[in-house]
Amino acid sequence: MVIINAKIFPIDQSVIESGYVRFQDGIITELGEMPYSGTDVDLFDAQGGILLPGFVDAHTHLGMWEDSLGFEGDDGNEDTDPATPHLRAVDAVNPMDRCFQEAMKAGVTTVVTGPGSANPIGGQLCAMKTYGRRMEDMIIKEPLAMKMALGENPKTVYHGKNQSPVTRMATAAIIREQLSFAKRYDADKRNALDNEDVDEPEFDIKCEALLPVIRKELPVHFHAHRLDDIFTAQRIAKEFDLDYIIVHGTQAHLAADLLAQDGVKILCGPLLCDRSKPELKDLTPTNPVILHNAGVEIAIITDHPVIPESYLSLCAGLAVREGLPYDQALRAITLTPSQICGIDDRIGSITPGKDADLVLFANDPLTITAKPIAVFCKGKRFV
Repeated sequence: MVIINAKIFPIDQSVIESGYVRFQDGIITELGEMPYSGTDVDLFDAQGGILLPGFVDAHTHLGMWEDSLGFEGDDGNEDTDPATPHLRAVDAVNPMDRCFQEAMKAGVTTVVTGPGSANPIGGQLCAMKTYGRRMEDMIIKEPLAMKMALGENPKTVYHGKNQSPVTRMATAAIIREQLSFAKRYDADKRNALDNEDVDEPEFDIKCEALLPVIRKELPVHFHAHRLDDIFTAQRIAKEFDLDYIIVHGTQAHLAADLLAQDGVKILCGPLLCDRSKPELKDLTPTNPVILHNAGVEIAIITDHPVIPESYLSLCAGLAVREGLPYDQALRAITLTPSQICGIDDRIGSITPGKDADLVLFANDPLTITAKPIAVFCKGKRFV
């Protein structure tokens, strides 16, 4: 298929005022300015509409807490053990949750989803398309990252159980303990490999799951709202030489200069919710604006179901209202989250060789009245 007569925002290059995008077998093969001179007969006339790459949400729990269900559809927190690095999002996500379809209709074609923040170490996140019925057909990358959580959530969950952690000290200590176990386990495995007289350590599934983390092959996504929790995440990451990303960063604007100096990457959000708990007392939609102006790399997230997935573009629009440059707001829900999550080889921009995930609007996509008139995922039209 070839989409013609579109105002194209490739994201990774300048806007094409009137252009075309050609794709075949689900992959973008060509884009350029009109007129299109190829011989393809399967043409889709955008009639001057705005064509963007499919939106990307780098932090959600889509399919982990199913819509309109209680405990039966709640698979996001295994709150019986504060350290569960061996849990995998792919074993919990229900692709038949109707919120996937709603996401697709809103132009969100890729999400990162996984465990919640009840546990200091929650488990493995994955990146997936929002269209499909079987996880194996939807996965882009798995595992994508290890989820860890600091601050209020683990304290609240385990305080109610009269179990550790009930303080920030214990939360950090549990993370350190498991990382230390994994480092020793790794050293024992390497020693056994190098020395035939040494037996391998007894199999430990938690340590196995953390091996790519301590080897810096798998990043950690740290849930952290409060500034001191952000700094604790940095402290732990430095101690164990981890690749890490801050998720939420609600108070990050209070030290934007320091975080910029450290090269911290932040997945900002949710922006549309109320200040429903103490950690959110400084929540402001200007957070991504202040961080961007300071030089911090940011993406905008919904934290679905905190904010419904279909409102991702509204969150970006809210940031524009507060002063984020328009082009940066578009990047914050397309290319930047893809780059932060290490999946920009496939998604995030309209670039030959990438997946044909495209969304077409008749008007400004970051306004409340905007609704996609066409959505393509891997070249198939679903709206």
